[in-house]
Amino acid sequence: MITIKRTTSDNADFGSLVIQLDAYLAVLDGEDHAFYAQFNKTSLLKNAVICYENNKAVGIGAYKEFEPKVAEIKRMYTLPECRGKGIAKAILTELEAWAKEEGYTTSILETGFMQVDAIGLYQKLGYQITDNFGQYVGVANSVCMKKSLK
Repeated sequence: MITIKRTTSDNADFGSLVIQLDAYLAVLDGEDHAFYAQFNKTSLLKNAVICYENNKAVGIGAYKEFEPKVAEIKRMYTLPECRGKGIAKAILTELEAWAKEEGYTTSILETGFMQVDAIGLYQKLGYQITDNFGQYVGVANSVCMKKSLK
């Protein structure tokens, strides 16, 4: 049974999966990992979601305010052995609903161009590739995406 829980980024289950996410990204990002890591501090996040399967934390996601009315999706991750079950979709859907409840009208995110599955998922869920924003302007490895929450 899959359940979704809204929480904060200081939740122990969230932290445990962030460690695994960071290890995964360190391999994927290679030399660029330190650059990206500086923008992914969980202490900056207050809105976090954890997906549980049979009471085991199997996926996470969060968002923070990028600017008024714009929520930035952060720290999306599903355990490799649990992928393909709709967990990331459930997490992202919950994050979008929560952001909308808090008055956000737009959702943005950044992912790496090597994360083809993630890009495909985001596009399937209505995100469109947009110009790189904020700290990602001019970063060739970044793919930025945007979706209206209206």
